Amino acid sequence: MLSFPNFDPVALALGPLKLRWYGIMYVVGFLGAWWLGRRRARWPGSTWTAVDVDDLVFFSVFGVILGGRIGWLLFYGHDALANDPWYWYKIWKGGMSFHGGLLGVMTALAVLAWRRHRNLGDVWDFTAPLPGIGIGAVRFGNFINGELWGKPTDVPWGFAVHGADGSLQVLHPSQLYEAALEGAALFLIVWWFTLRPRPRWAAAGLFGTGYASFRILVEFVRVPDADIGYLAGGWLTMGMLLSLPVLVAGLAMLAYAYVRRPASGNFAPAR
Repeated sequence: MLSFPNFDPVALALGPLKLRWYGIMYVVGFLGAWWLGRRRARWPGSTWTAVDVDDLVFFSVFGVILGGRIGWLLFYGHDALANDPWYWYKIWKGGMSFHGGLLGVMTALAVLAWRRHRNLGDVWDFTAPLPGIGIGAVRFGNFINGELWGKPTDVPWGFAVHGADGSLQVLHPSQLYEAALEGAALFLIVWWFTLRPRPRWAAAGLFGTGYASFRILVEFVRVPDADIGYLAGGWLTMGMLLSLPVLVAGLAMLAYAYVRRPASGNFAPAR
């Protein structure tokens, strides 16, 4: 059993201005994606430039923030919004959804693809290896905030956490599981997979399949939101339900990529 360190979620306070670790993790994620994207753009034969990557990250920032917030309000935040109609803009109080952020980024990148006259599959494929650092960092931010814990456990790496009633429980650190699987492991898998050209839609399909599989796996030990609970059978969670379409879409993209084998536009044709 491990003791939870009880981190201060505020990294720096300057009068009324408070810089929170959770927000810093988003910045880490965006900077990491920008650095990785720039590195990819320098590869021989790449059809992407440094400016293209800058635009991609700029569009993605808006997609993550708007999509993540709107998604949380739609999927999880009904009670919070009913209690406070102005809660929708109080992002500093928490409330971001990965699935909403994913939809937001997909939409933002669709706009980018249209504006730059690029194939949507190429844009999503180029982006697929980039968010892993950010996903892992944000999940670690959840751990710092002491939120999204897992179920009670007796495993030696469980964390002793005080509940709202003051009782002490040993819980699965599901935030760290997600940081390791959805963040580090998924990043390494997709980065390795894209070290050489793949058919169009393959990288995006692998990302969707991998994320959904890892998320569904962790949901079995993660405690659902108290105001939602289990949706069915005492085991189906909202996270699982939202991940199922991502899994199906990812598998469909992979199947299309390797049945039709369309050439990627992210690399110039060899001469």
